[in-house]
This record gives sequence, structure tokens and C-alpha cells, in this order.
Amino acid sequence: MYQVQGTMTTSFPEQGDNYSVTNQEDLMDTMSSVSDTFTLMLGGIASISLLVGGIGIMNIMLVSVSERTKEIGIRNAIGANRKSILLQFLIEAMVLSCLGGLLGVGIGLGIAKLISVFSSLTISYSWSVTLFAFLFTILIGIMFGVFPANKASRLNPIQALRHE
Repeated sequence: MYQVQGTMTTSFPEQGDNYSVTNQEDLMDTMSSVSDTFTLMLGGIASISLLVGGIGIMNIMLVSVSERTKEIGIRNAIGANRKSILLQFLIEAMVLSCLGGLLGVGIGLGIAKLISVFSSLTISYSWSVTLFAFLFTILIGIMFGVFPANKASRLNPIQALRHE
């Protein structure tokens, strides 16, 4: 590259620096930088989406606990232990996050397919990354479901039965 610049400078001294010399490595560095920026941007969007989805699951589960306080009180009164109530609500949070994860994966793959059909782009899928994202969604649902499940499992049976 430097030899080319030297040759151009000696061959065309009147041009000065009105030319540029690039090679494939410069282009690859630029593309890599753009790709890294897009990856960070998409990662930020995904983390915000996971946080919002987790808060949504927690709110749904808190409403479920408050609406089913009497049922929880009856279960406690007939001998259900704290662990079984905790497990019930954690399973409900996991089912909610599974449904959300399936919906998200389906929409993502559908949009990718539409893009590839209506444009000349070829889209490749990584099933291992898709599976990891789905499993991570379930983990987020369980993490955000712990607080409502713990609240439900700690309810006093007498106060729960009196609740209207």
C-alpha cells in the first residue's frame, strides 16, 4: 500500500494528495466496526425488552396472587406447604415466559423470512442461538416470578380466607 502511494506521488506530483489508496483490510475493518456497533445496539434493545417483559410477568403474577388470595388461603388451610404454593406460581411464570418466548421467536423468524422473500437478502438462522434466547427468556420469567410466588407462599391462611 505504501509503495503504491509512493509511486502515485512520484508519478503525479501535481495532484498532491487528491487520491486515496485503500485495500481490502481497511474495508474489512470498517465492516467489522459497523457490525460491532449493530451488535451492541441490538443487545441493548434486547436487554431492555427482557427487562420490560420481566416486569410485565411480575405484574401479571402479582395480580394473579391478589385475585387468588382466597384460593391460596384454602390451600394453606388444608395443608399445602409453602414449597408447593411457591412451585405453582413459579410454574405459572415459566408458562407465561414460554408463551412469550415462542411468540417472540415465531415473530422474529417470520419477519426474517418475509425480508428474505421480498428482498435479495439471504438470511441464515442459528438454531443454537435461537434455543439459547428461548431458554434465557424462560430464565427471565422465573427470575421475575420469584417475588410474586414468594408473596403467595407467605400468605397467612386466616388473613387470606378473610380477604374479599
